[in-house]
Amino acid sequence: MRLVIYEWCCSGGLAGPDRELVLHPGDDVSSLAREGRAMFYAIVADAVRDGGFDVAALVDESLPLDLPAAARRVVVPRSREAEMLVAAALEADGVILVAPETAGVLAARVDAVRAAGGTVLGPATAVIRLAADKQATIDALAAAGVPVPAGRALAAGEAWPVGFHLPAVRKARASTGCDGLVMVRPGDPLPCPAPVATRLEAERAGQPVGVSCLIGPSGVVPYAALVQRFSLRPLPGYAGGGPLRSANEQRRAEGLAVRAVEALLRRDPDAARAGWVGVDMILGDRPDGLDDRVLEVNPRVTTSFVGLAAAAPASLVRAIVDAAAGREIGPTALAAGFTFTITDDVPDFPTRRAGP
Repeated sequence: MRLVIYEWCCSGGLAGPDRELVLHPGDDVSSLAREGRAMFYAIVADAVRDGGFDVAALVDESLPLDLPAAARRVVVPRSREAEMLVAAALEADGVILVAPETAGVLAARVDAVRAAGGTVLGPATAVIRLAADKQATIDALAAAGVPVPAGRALAAGEAWPVGFHLPAVRKARASTGCDGLVMVRPGDPLPCPAPVATRLEAERAGQPVGVSCLIGPSGVVPYAALVQRFSLRPLPGYAGGGPLRSANEQRRAEGLAVRAVEALLRRDPDAARAGWVGVDMILGDRPDGLDDRVLEVNPRVTTSFVGLAAAAPASLVRAIVDAAAGREIGPTALAAGFTFTITDDVPDFPTRRAGP
């Protein structure tokens, strides 16, 4: 199977015209680039280790990125990443495409490939566009009975509402990672109005958890649930993941993630179902799960893939392909106490085939 790997930061996006749409003053460019690079390396390495893919990786001409010998480098000239993506996709059987949802960048790339006749192993663009708007996502989840935090939308330039419950979190309605995230505790000065539309929500006490799901014609399969860890200085950023505390938390997290993804998929029931989706949530202290809340849905490969691919006994790219084809996906078999940390180091590429 001929497979194309595209990650916006590494495949020319940061050097292209959409940079100004995705990045705003104060955004942590280094964090975005670091997570993008980590995902790119992990996906390429994981596809190569399967042994059953002809892997082509799109690489920005200005980046000195070393790829495993079995992967073919497709050099992307400056400002031509969208064009090169479509051209490569038309020579392949499938594309794994990672890009920020911000400003419709992810949806636009997926639309371009599919309009040209290529195959993206990811959700329908209607689902991507819905998930890209954090307020619209919350509204859709709440309408489907999925528990979400209390909150409201703020227009660009709108002041923090007087009397809003604290502690609270303000996040850009269209953003990736922790860009634009503001946390306000009781006694803190209220922040200035944001220059972009935001969502303001009451902070929930509990564990931040991310659940990775595979979706295909046969349904939504929760692949792994991990406690999320974040660095707080200088700006919040995803730092890695670790095991949940109990089987009950695992069951609650996976069940809630499936409900959330299914709620979004029902908004466009005729659309193709495929790909990797991440669901972020807070698990509260109540064993019955009544304090659990879904925060957002990421309609693409997420940074947790980096740690999961390193620990999984078989290729996760193979699992994505199998899910898209409607084949059965086996249960996760991660080591007990599995944990991982995102660093600036370039990971080593596996040199042996992994699998049962």
